[in-house]
Amino acid sequence: MHGPEPDARARDLAERRADARAARDFATADALRDELAGQGWTVVDEPEGWHLEPRVPVKADRPEPIAAPEVPSILDRPATADVSVHWVCEGWPDDIARAVASFRANTGGRDVRYVVADVTDQPDGTFGDDVEVLRLGSGTAWGAARNAGLKRTAGRLAFVLDGSIEAAGDVFGPLEAALEDPAAGVVGPFGIVTHDLRQFDEQPAPGPCDAIEGYFMALRRDTLVASGLFDEKFKWYRTADIEFSFRVKDLGLAARVVHVPVVKHKHRMWFETDPATRAKWSKRNYYRFLDRWRDRWDLVLDPHPPERHDHGPDHDHDTP
Repeated sequence: MHGPEPDARARDLAERRADARAARDFATADALRDELAGQGWTVVDEPEGWHLEPRVPVKADRPEPIAAPEVPSILDRPATADVSVHWVCEGWPDDIARAVASFRANTGGRDVRYVVADVTDQPDGTFGDDVEVLRLGSGTAWGAARNAGLKRTAGRLAFVLDGSIEAAGDVFGPLEAALEDPAAGVVGPFGIVTHDLRQFDEQPAPGPCDAIEGYFMALRRDTLVASGLFDEKFKWYRTADIEFSFRVKDLGLAARVVHVPVVKHKHRMWFETDPATRAKWSKRNYYRFLDRWRDRWDLVLDPHPPERHDHGPDHDHDTP
């Protein structure tokens, strides 16, 4: 049995919304979407148009969290937005809500989608009604949660963020411009360099670097797909950004520092994790990185290979 058919007014609203989106008048498009919702319709965008579906009433009981591997991927479909912005919530939801609000205030008319992979079962609406929240089980590790969110990338570009970052102006324009260069792979405001794959130091100047820190990484959607996403054996965040940057560089693409107006607040996962625990987890992640990339000096800007012995990172550098 087929569901109800939209009436002429609903179809007219949907047509006007499509025209507004084509003209990049997203404020009008959003208002028309809300008007359709008030009439009981959800507009579903497709690569070649749209269709209307009856809105499903919200049930009183929330569904069970979804397992990360079961999150459906849309990466095999054409992009339907300009940018998708991603967070993983392992706590401190107010930080992410602040970050979402700051990016929302600086879209400049772009079609931006927000995705939060939440392993803390936050109440509905915590991050805003325009955010796609993936409710994952509380035992979901960082790498699996990050990839679950990235599978929902509808944007032509993907921004991968930590909740400590707050936009303070147009963060989109400079990164869009940088990623127009086909040689650019992963870019962002916080880069690091290394000579020996043991010590990693900040690269404050715009331009080439060895890795982009996970506070804020930006890349094209096709690069995200080609990279294979993050290594899910990184149960904790640390060094996963370096490993991912090397994955991108292994595609023949560059990592580059691009300055954008942001405020970097306290990175809570680092500072609020027991020092002994974070040292143990950091060492494990570092050796996972080293096991794969220890001999890839071609991926380092200025390599000075060390003597043939290995040791863990003994620096204070905090790489999310």
